[in-house]
Amino acid sequence: MARGEPEFMHLADGRAFTVRVTPNAARSSIKADPTGRADLLVTVTKTPEGGKANAAVVVVLAKAIGVAKSRLCLKRGATARIKQFAVASC
Repeated sequence: MARGEPEFMHLADGRAFTVRVTPNAARSSIKADPTGRADLLVTVTKTPEGGKANAAVVVVLAKAIGVAKSRLCLKRGATARIKQFAVASC
């Protein structure tokens, strides 16, 4: 990976991908899921109240994929731990 290039840029192709979210973490992070239950594991420091954790997940994903936050669409799982996102014009 070149310096400054987003790590998960391959997800910007428009296909849906799954994310397993862990709220209330010590720090926000993103990595590939080694178990295969989801495409990515995302931890965020925000609580899952009032959509705060979902908003934090969008910020982390947008930075890792290299797209604007407005291009990320939450397709499924707004209140679930495993969510489905896609990169599109929402």
